Amino acid sequence: MKLSVHFVYDEPPPLETRFPLAVGQRYRREMHRCDQCGHYLEWYEADQSKLYEGQYVSSTYGDAFELRQKFEKINALPPERSDNVGRVQYVDTFSKEYWRARGRIQHRPRLLDVGAGLGVFPYRMKHAGWECLATDLDKRLVTHHRDVAGVDSIVADIRNVKDVGKFDLITFNKVLEHIEDPVSVLACVETLLMPDGLVYIELPDGESAEVDGKEREEYLLGHIHVFSLASYALLVQRAGMHLVCCERLQEPSTKYTVRGFARPKKDK
Repeated sequence: MKLSVHFVYDEPPPLETRFPLAVGQRYRREMHRCDQCGHYLEWYEADQSKLYEGQYVSSTYGDAFELRQKFEKINALPPERSDNVGRVQYVDTFSKEYWRARGRIQHRPRLLDVGAGLGVFPYRMKHAGWECLATDLDKRLVTHHRDVAGVDSIVADIRNVKDVGKFDLITFNKVLEHIEDPVSVLACVETLLMPDGLVYIELPDGESAEVDGKEREEYLLGHIHVFSLASYALLVQRAGMHLVCCERLQEPSTKYTVRGFARPKKDK
């Protein structure tokens, strides 16, 4: 990957959550871009290694009451303004049509949602007839999934999860961009899939967002990777999977997104 400095930030962009910095530490961040595939890679002067173990949830979502408020607010959005309504329709319809075309006997499909955040997606998938298990690294979110969203959930790093069985679908909704090595994380889920299982991957589309400038939310702090169509396909390939389909869209929230489905190469 041949990278060059593309965007430079000496202060947080307007939409960025203000995370606490160490005493005496300044804000300095860059987005580097691959000249070949159009992929973006974040460089940040501060250490982000512990961000998702506490600071992220506290700064982004707040306490348990605020978690519930945000969950309810998102679920109350009308369909035309909801990213999640469109996401559930797309994932539910595509998956079932894919299995139907392959002659699968229909049953209640089983979903593993990795890094479920507020839990809106597995909550809606459960109401669409799926059996759902959510994961997150923060126990406060897992408690929220169970108590508020009504979804089974565990505190787990997907790279080490055990004794959860097999799944028809594993989903990464705006998760892999936060991980330093997304290839290894994507590759590890093959052992958790049913023989005809699918993986759904949704990521920020930096290639499309660039027309609106460097302050777009796709480039905010914590997005270690921001994708192009080419780098999305390369991610899937390097994880040892086939790309089943891929598309880009601008969601009702205005987020530029690239999304699609993959399957293990052994699943012909």
